[in-house]
Amino acid sequence: MAFTRRDFLTSAALSTLAVGLNGQSTPSTDIHGPAPGPQATKGTGSGQGKPPILVSSANGWNGIDKGYQMLRDGKDTLDAAIAVGKTQEDDPNDMSVGLGGLPNEEGVVELDSCCMHGPTRMAGSVGGVRNIKNVALLAQAVMQHTGHVMLVGEGAEKFGYALGFPKENLLTERAHQIWLLWKESMSAEDWWGMGLDDPRYKLPEEGGSERSAAETREIERQRILELAERLHIEPEWREFAVNAVMYPPHGTIHCSVLNDKNEMSGMTTTSGLAWKIPGRCGDSPIIGAGNYCDQDVGSAGATGSGEENIRIAGAHTIVENMRKGMSPHEAGFDALKRIVRNFNNDSAKLQYVDMKYYILRKDGAYAGVTLWSGPADRPARFCVHDGTKRLEPMIALNQGQALDYPPNSRRRSRGAGRS
Repeated sequence: MAFTRRDFLTSAALSTLAVGLNGQSTPSTDIHGPAPGPQATKGTGSGQGKPPILVSSANGWNGIDKGYQMLRDGKDTLDAAIAVGKTQEDDPNDMSVGLGGLPNEEGVVELDSCCMHGPTRMAGSVGGVRNIKNVALLAQAVMQHTGHVMLVGEGAEKFGYALGFPKENLLTERAHQIWLLWKESMSAEDWWGMGLDDPRYKLPEEGGSERSAAETREIERQRILELAERLHIEPEWREFAVNAVMYPPHGTIHCSVLNDKNEMSGMTTTSGLAWKIPGRCGDSPIIGAGNYCDQDVGSAGATGSGEENIRIAGAHTIVENMRKGMSPHEAGFDALKRIVRNFNNDSAKLQYVDMKYYILRKDGAYAGVTLWSGPADRPARFCVHDGTKRLEPMIALNQGQALDYPPNSRRRSRGAGRS
């Protein structure tokens, strides 16, 4: 029987993926990552680490020990970074990535991921994947087993199945219940219509006092909370469900890695913005936006308002800033200021934008920066592991908490309209 190049590549890929899928299968046992409060936060938001070192978003807490041990054991830097993200992809209680991620407006989970491997300067990316849980591994497979960088949608899935990735239903019962809650109560407040960046976009006129606006929102919250009870959403998840419905979250996990041979890699993975229009990809699968790595310089990644990060190619901007001599802190702040500039310093709009960057330089210097500091009782944090695992406070460009987006003006009944 003839043995084609395709047969060879598929056979090689299957053996490689078997190691990846079986060798990184330890699930997370925590619900949402680190349980400790602000008092457990240490450090200053920037510092000088000693390789091996990993820098991640705060939800990397559950998997970062494993990633660190892999580096100590001499494993590849990208494998270590992906292990951190895979921990959360496998956890159905993390509703921002992988299994259990919150779905799009049609109730379908769509996942995005990208990765960059410093030693080979290779990259891989997937977007809009609906039935494969570990899209970080899938992005790595695109990098390793194709001549492409990015595959999306049905094509990415067929590629994954050919390599042995299992087809899975990613919509858990809990995520489905929360989607039903959104569909029943808030689906008129969706992502159709112009965005904040459109010059024609007008913020809502709340009218009345701040107190009356807050009271109106609280009445709406109570109405949705009662509906959540009628939909039999578990009591311990109802508050989360109501917040997810009223204020669509955009959770993501990023991890950058440096080993003691000065090799670097980075990855980002996400289920994207809750209740998004089907097919929407944010910054997470975009090389240079949600993730960028050049081991001659450093690695950076992002979580937050994906559309705004795409517009400034945030991760690439940060790495190039460090190439020019900026510290990780300075490089990140420059990227944040570019977002501010894109809104012409309009604080009325910027209050609805959230952006966080996780930055690691080739010499072990690191920083976490954020557009907003977060509430006093729950400040923005990121995770660092260089032999000591810790959460550090992010360095904020602005003090305060970003307002939940979208504002009410997106409600179609108020004239936002589909366009």
